[in-house]
Amino acid sequence: MPSSMTFRTRSGRLLPAIIVAMLLASCTGQAPQAPTESVQGAATGSSDYYLQQAQQSSDDNKADWQLLAVRALVREGKAAEAYNQLKTLPQELTAAQQLEQKLTTAEVQLAIKDFAPAATTLSTIDPTALTNDQKARYYQAQIDASQGRVSLGVIRAYIAQEPLLQGQPHQDNIDRTWMSLTQLSPQDASSIVINADENTLQGWLDLLSVWQSNKQDPDLLKAGIKDWQRRYPVNPAAKNLPTQLNNVLTFQPASTGKIALFLPMSGPAQVYGNAIQQGFNAAMTGQVSQPAPQGASADQNAQAQPPVDPNAAVSTSAPEATANQAEQPQTPAPVATPVASSNAQVKVYDTNGQPLAALLTQAQQDGATLVVGPLLKDQVNELASDQTPLNVLALNQPETEKNSPNICYFALSPEDEAQDAARHMWSQQKRMPLLLVPRGNFGDRIAQAFANEWQKLGGQTVLKQGLGSAGELRSSIGSGIRLTGTPVMTSNTAAPAQAQGVTIGGITIPAPPTDAQIVQGSSGGAVDSVYVVATQSELTLIKPMLDMSGSGRSRPSVYASSRSYQAGAGPDYRLEMEGVQFSDIPLLAGSNPALMQQASAKFGNDYSLVRLYAMGIDAWSLANHFSQMRTLPGFEVSGSTGDLSANSNCVIHRKMPWLQYRQGSLVPVSS
Repeated sequence: MPSSMTFRTRSGRLLPAIIVAMLLASCTGQAPQAPTESVQGAATGSSDYYLQQAQQSSDDNKADWQLLAVRALVREGKAAEAYNQLKTLPQELTAAQQLEQKLTTAEVQLAIKDFAPAATTLSTIDPTALTNDQKARYYQAQIDASQGRVSLGVIRAYIAQEPLLQGQPHQDNIDRTWMSLTQLSPQDASSIVINADENTLQGWLDLLSVWQSNKQDPDLLKAGIKDWQRRYPVNPAAKNLPTQLNNVLTFQPASTGKIALFLPMSGPAQVYGNAIQQGFNAAMTGQVSQPAPQGASADQNAQAQPPVDPNAAVSTSAPEATANQAEQPQTPAPVATPVASSNAQVKVYDTNGQPLAALLTQAQQDGATLVVGPLLKDQVNELASDQTPLNVLALNQPETEKNSPNICYFALSPEDEAQDAARHMWSQQKRMPLLLVPRGNFGDRIAQAFANEWQKLGGQTVLKQGLGSAGELRSSIGSGIRLTGTPVMTSNTAAPAQAQGVTIGGITIPAPPTDAQIVQGSSGGAVDSVYVVATQSELTLIKPMLDMSGSGRSRPSVYASSRSYQAGAGPDYRLEMEGVQFSDIPLLAGSNPALMQQASAKFGNDYSLVRLYAMGIDAWSLANHFSQMRTLPGFEVSGSTGDLSANSNCVIHRKMPWLQYRQGSLVPVSS
């Protein structure tokens, strides 16, 4: 007899028991199973798989599958589906499921950009009851709920998350902890009060102090970092330095022995190229502080400004030069001492009509180690596709920021001014701004830059109103300007609303707000500030209309860009602008009267060209500090166009002084 059991089929054939068992297993394999991974685990499967299992389950496992599905949907970027799936969870959940449900709810709220409710949900969770996987998610949710705003709580969340991560996520955590710390001012950092047992946080703060004290000197910073590593050997940053600080240890200054200056030296943009070249040469030879000689006439190259080339990195100012010098306010803002070097060799290349790739090849063959330029935006956009080993300080910004290891971008950008305006207005406790900007792409870019910076600071939705032509402004003088506008959409603007909120396990997820609700909510009291981007003549029409829009204390504060500041504004204009604050480059704000006298005489008081002259001065200084700007976090240059610093993509940002019209005079504004 066979030793194994057999079964007889209708046909009389015998089947071994093992085959029958395999057939049964294949049938039962289609039935729902308990999740093979913990609901508190990583949830690496697809949402389709989890949802299919949930549909086939009718027992306690169904909620586990649903929770896993919701997390997968969030990871896959399907926030609306995750929101809807969360509404179908049963009311009766186990203790473990309830805890996971709270954490998942917070993640869904963050996915639909409902940040305040997400923070509330997170506050109901006891992190000590979570698994390590859940803790890593919990601290990440706390970080995401901050919307990029740095606080002691966010830094603590990064520190708590660090030991739960491995590989690249761990290095990312170290880098982001450091980036958060560097956003603190020295005053903010010194005022932090920590617990006695927060040794890791204390180490991070001491590293920040080393950086803040030595960031302008690479050699001192290197020594400081190594000393810190010896003093804090168990700190996670001592074992894995932040990437930016690791770059400090390998820092080597770039050669500036031979510089190629890429400028339009012919054609419509020649006047811009000439102004920048003159500033560059003056800084290189150390002549920028010399006053113009008595009785000097305007430079022969100064000429009537042509129609603005939309590709040129020109000042946002209106070309309204006159023969009369405007009153120059005296401010103590410092100007960097230009780095003069008689050993540097500079060769100018005319970019008008020549392919950028050919110019780069020629400069390399000529022995250049650094390129300053090009100036026109279309050529700057080409840089990313033109592979060159040369370091490049472009004099404009690309449409989209890109991180290229050998390129920095320096421009007199109206977007940069708008970001600086957002920070200035926020520091003056303004919370409900309205932007008055030109209609079209130019105004849209400015509004977008302002709104993005405003939300980073913690502000809500920014309102925008488009300005028409001077003729339209004149026709509306009688009716004034309404302090209303449409919301500027940003990456953090709330998604379209659901029909209603939902309550799950005692936690309510409100429906995301509509655009109409955003406008009403952010301007519920009244617009308290207006940022105007207009020419001097346009602001002459706009200011009285803004005065008509309110009275007394209800009038919004008015801020303007440098576009409105031109020579020739007499006492009547200054009196009409009473109370208006505006920003401009330090050179025009009075930081160096001797240099301003020299520049204004050279360019016939054309402030647009004076700004480009100052840009050339700072281009020389930045060229000599190219490696520091490219690799050292927080490195700054105090220049004629502003206090200059670089972001992670080496886009140079400018912090400018602010001035105010007061009783017919211009006075500095202290933030």
